Amino acid sequence: MPEPTIAPAADAELSAEDAKLVTLARSARARIGAVEGAAVRDQDGRTYAAASVALPSLSVTALQLAVASAAAAGASKLEAAAVVTEASTLDGAGHAAVRDLAVDAPIHVASPDGTLLGTVTE
Repeated sequence: MPEPTIAPAADAELSAEDAKLVTLARSARARIGAVEGAAVRDQDGRTYAAASVALPSLSVTALQLAVASAAAAGASKLEAAAVVTEASTLDGAGHAAVRDLAVDAPIHVASPDGTLLGTVTE
């Protein structure tokens, strides 16, 4: 699967609701010192945040875990997602998980300090 393309931020300002996702993702990442944090918002406005997990028997990206939490809570659609990471690309597995519940939801990618790096819309 090809890496998703992150459209540069170009001075784009996030809506208050999407900025909240970045804040939640930063908090999830910082809480345990994880490689990345993520948050998603479902069709009812509920949010789910998660951090990446790397155990000997289980590895899950933060975005996969946030989507799984939303799905386990009954979400049938996602409105938006955010990932906070030091990587310069969005992982394919997390991207695919979001697309399972939303073909057009924006996935905002931010650096650990919360600076928006760009958004994946495809």
